[in-house]
Amino acid sequence: MKVDVIFSNSSTETEVARRATNTIPIVFATHFDPVSVGHVASLARPGGNITGVSALGTELTAKQLEILKATMPRATRFGVLYTPTTPAYRSVLQAAEAARGKLHVELLTVGVNTVADFDGAFAKMAHDRVGAVYVHSAMLTARERALPLAKLGLKHRLPTMFGNRDNVVAGGLMSYAPDYVDLTRRAATYIDKILKGTKPADLPVEQASKYELVINLKTAKALGLTIPPSVLGRADEVIQ
Repeated sequence: MKVDVIFSNSSTETEVARRATNTIPIVFATHFDPVSVGHVASLARPGGNITGVSALGTELTAKQLEILKATMPRATRFGVLYTPTTPAYRSVLQAAEAARGKLHVELLTVGVNTVADFDGAFAKMAHDRVGAVYVHSAMLTARERALPLAKLGLKHRLPTMFGNRDNVVAGGLMSYAPDYVDLTRRAATYIDKILKGTKPADLPVEQASKYELVINLKTAKALGLTIPPSVLGRADEVIQ
């Protein structure tokens, strides 16, 4: 169709768009790690036909695990639920592994490719006695799939850390994440500049600058969990 620009949102759509064209400008809004997956040469100089806004997911993973450990200080093993079909999943696992030693926890990594894999993944983590679960933020684990994950966390009595506020609204325990709506809004300025003639290679990738900790106290109560005051005091939003 020879469109003027493609809006690809996350790393998953960006990879598909990249395979389709190396000439049409591509703008992403919530990319987890555009450098590590090779979608841009660097944040300052993208160098090709792709640019946009990054959620800095790799750095975010370490912080999410840190907050989870502060919430569950006695936990010695965390489950990591990841999505292999997401281009940046390797970066997530590497970041989690790097944080593991500092937090003095073991990691049980379990991949899920479809919603049908959720139940078995949580059952495995519960069987292997993880103290809590970190869920890698991906298209598969957000939006309308948030409720099934929240229910499984409650069913298996596993505290959950997510990378999307929607998961906590659905009943997950907590999330630490940027404002994805704001990131998407900021991506519109890239599209505007490109339509006015600026090349994607000349538009540095912006990074998320604000992150919010959201905690669901109703879920904490259902799990019989008391959120430490040090963690609760850091919360930007508390769901009662």
